[in-house]
Amino acid sequence: MTDVKVPGFPESVADGTIITWHKEVGEWIEMEEVIADIETDKVVFEVPAPVSGVVTEILAPEGAVVLSAQLIAKIDENAMASPAPSIVESKTSLPEADPIDESPSTIPSTAEQKINPSAKKLAQEKSLDVTQLKGSGKDGRILKEDVQNVSRSAANPASAKPSVFVDGDRAERRVAMTRLRKRIAERLVDAQQTAALLTTFNEVNMKPVMDIREKYKELFEKKHDTKLGFMSFFAKAVTEALKEFPEINASIDGEDIVYHGFFDVGIAVSSPRGLVVPILRDADQMTLAQIEAKIRELGGKAKDNKLGIDEITGGTFSITNGGVFGSMLSTPILNPPQSAILGMHNIVERPVVEHGEIVIRPIMYVALTYDHRIVDGREAVQFLVAIKNALEDPVRLLLDV
Repeated sequence: MTDVKVPGFPESVADGTIITWHKEVGEWIEMEEVIADIETDKVVFEVPAPVSGVVTEILAPEGAVVLSAQLIAKIDENAMASPAPSIVESKTSLPEADPIDESPSTIPSTAEQKINPSAKKLAQEKSLDVTQLKGSGKDGRILKEDVQNVSRSAANPASAKPSVFVDGDRAERRVAMTRLRKRIAERLVDAQQTAALLTTFNEVNMKPVMDIREKYKELFEKKHDTKLGFMSFFAKAVTEALKEFPEINASIDGEDIVYHGFFDVGIAVSSPRGLVVPILRDADQMTLAQIEAKIRELGGKAKDNKLGIDEITGGTFSITNGGVFGSMLSTPILNPPQSAILGMHNIVERPVVEHGEIVIRPIMYVALTYDHRIVDGREAVQFLVAIKNALEDPVRLLLDV
């Protein structure tokens, strides 16, 4: 019999929540196959099976809070796989309960109810009446997540409620906030309460960058096997501006100001769990191709919940691009303990005056939110102007002028 334990968490992570069991008691699992996912307030950890064998015990149900190195399951290397759907609970595990009906439920067929097979199987195991649920999938289809939400509520009624309430056509869906969402909320509120936030704005004529992309995008992609986007230009412009204004690359630690001698730029990306900010380490030393390739890699990991702790911690400055969602203008909130964040927005053709004539140019509004405790308004404005100048004359980035 081999123990399955929670992976060792970094010092910055106190505990985690089991969000998914990929195997059930009685099922066969291969060595290194993922048996469970554990969500922390930073990333999702995958728990690989240490050996091949049959899962004989699951000691912590979905929704349980677990600690580093805690025993959560057992695998018998010598057993043969056999159907055994029941989960063996530990003495400390919370009991299963039906939040809708205490009597045994009858699960309708898929012809009577739109329900995924995995959701139907889980509902049968949990003795839940799916007719009382309103699915969150397409056309109201009940997903496994919908059943898990109700099951999790039953396991911990003090902190959660059934996820769906139906009163005729007036339905409400209640879902427990993820640990990441809780952490995001805490950090954003903390930033607003502790930092002296101020935002300055400017506009950038994106035509020079767009002309370069149009001229070289095919050659660039063919040579570097990655597309040439806008973010690499912004990342390079930011790192050059940070060298000129070191206080914007600094942070406050107690009563001290820490000036960072490196440039780790965070790029905010969306993930199924919420907004995450993976880091481009030593961005000033990276080429445009390296930046684009790294952003694509980190973005893919974010979508698949594969980001590691070291990939989302320790940034000195952040960039967020609301323009991909159509945002014209916004005031981003900085990511503590960083002292500033740059907000990009959508590109719109607007009339501008050049050499005394009105012309149409692709314009992007940019915003810099900064901590006024450490950054003065003059430096913030000049920093944003430096970024504007670099983007409107990209040759400056190549010539380092």
